[in-house]
Amino acid sequence: MENNCEELVIDKFANFGLSKEMLQTISNMGFEEPTPIQEKAIPVIMQGKDMIGQAQTGTGKTAAFGIPVVEKIDQGMLPVQVIVLTPTRELAIQVAEEMNKIGKLSRVSAFPIYGGSSIERQIKALKKGVHIVVGTPGRVLDHIERGTLKLNEAKIVILDEADEMLDMGFIDDITTILNHTPKQRQTLLFSATMPEAIVRISRQYMILPEKVTISTNTLTAPKIDQIFYEVRESEKVDALTRLIDAEDSDLFLVFCHTKREVDDVAASLKNRGYDAETIHGDFSQFQRESVMKRFKSGMIDVLVATDVAARGLDISNISHVVNYSIPQNPDAYIHRIGRTGRAGKSGVAITFVTPREDRQLRFLQSVARIKIRRGKLPSRIDVIKAKAETLKERIQEFIDDKRFDTYLDLAGKLTEGITPIEATAALLKFHIEGFGEGEEVAIEDTGAQQGMVRLFMNVGKKQGINAGDVVRSIAEKADISGRSIGQISIFDNFTFVEVPKEKAEKVIEAMHQSILLGKKVAVAKARPK
Repeated sequence: MENNCEELVIDKFANFGLSKEMLQTISNMGFEEPTPIQEKAIPVIMQGKDMIGQAQTGTGKTAAFGIPVVEKIDQGMLPVQVIVLTPTRELAIQVAEEMNKIGKLSRVSAFPIYGGSSIERQIKALKKGVHIVVGTPGRVLDHIERGTLKLNEAKIVILDEADEMLDMGFIDDITTILNHTPKQRQTLLFSATMPEAIVRISRQYMILPEKVTISTNTLTAPKIDQIFYEVRESEKVDALTRLIDAEDSDLFLVFCHTKREVDDVAASLKNRGYDAETIHGDFSQFQRESVMKRFKSGMIDVLVATDVAARGLDISNISHVVNYSIPQNPDAYIHRIGRTGRAGKSGVAITFVTPREDRQLRFLQSVARIKIRRGKLPSRIDVIKAKAETLKERIQEFIDDKRFDTYLDLAGKLTEGITPIEATAALLKFHIEGFGEGEEVAIEDTGAQQGMVRLFMNVGKKQGINAGDVVRSIAEKADISGRSIGQISIFDNFTFVEVPKEKAEKVIEAMHQSILLGKKVAVAKARPK
């Protein structure tokens, strides 16, 4: 009997009274079931009530308010109907992107406004008309004072990560912005903690708010080696393949948030030659059993799955669990990593963390009372050494079993005129890299001082850049100390700057494609001197 998981998923979201377009959007986005915050918040918001949601980043709270808010938008009205305030430009961009995905079929648009980006472009977009504005308090207030943003038609105000905005000194800006919105509005406040200043805002600007709290009961993690790697979103597949190649493992179980991400990751792995399969909510019971059979028989190296699909999964030879997408709550984390370390075997739990997910990682560790150690991704040299070691072991097996007699004569002819070590090196290169004319593998060195990474920026003297501009921009956007920034070399059209090795990825993530003195900046690791 086939189990139609897709209908079950739609049924769960349909209980919220959502439109057909929204249910289709939810299916297209690959959501399998509501997260705890979505299950509690969506009905409250749909009823038009003010709400205080106590939940961390990464629990699915953007969709928790995004889904019902988009449902309440009047597509025919161009004045701004919803204003979302966020503490950082990164979160503003992220929330706007998510809202646009949610509002795609409903033809609802969201636009981010924040400092460090062209205000003229923002003014142009606001004049054209958008349904939802997502912005940082300072830039939102700037537009209000210029008269380029009017909130007199705003039906819903959302304060996202209110405690973070409080810590950053935005409290006065927030109250000023709230005073520019109609009194008859719906106000939604999301905060990980509830300091007194947040409570005061709720009393002054909200009407009988309903409080929604996501349980953060202390969890106990199994005794598994837990590691996190800080990687940019675009580098995750490369990081995953390096780990697969470098580890002597039985089976990798990779977790993603959505069905679409599962399919994309598995497709990328297959294109690179890995035996990867998927399992998610679209699978019938027959398909699921077929994948499990291949998995248990060793025909699959990597299984990519969603949380829902992996429930009840009990396979003893899973050596590595990889959180390709950081779990949305501590319970999910504990459930995921519990798939490894079975039957008395040791297990490894790996979590990919993008630079903007630091806070979520700290939350997981705090609630689960665990320590997830920082790891260093294996370099290409490490991967080649690991492959060579595995090959050596297999060669020794053939030698011990005398299973290569047929090839002895061929080997003799092959080595005529060349040394055995040259022949071995050439065959080793072919085995690992194929016949392609690949570049020689170089040690990952950017030419910086010890403990630092040298970064390249495509701006220089001709763009009016000086060392102070570089330090201030990196310190503000990447949230690191200006004193930790090392040597800066500014040339006519480009600049080199050294930053601490452990902060390099965070700096690249924050600075790449950002605006510095009106110019969009490209940032990357420098090549060796």
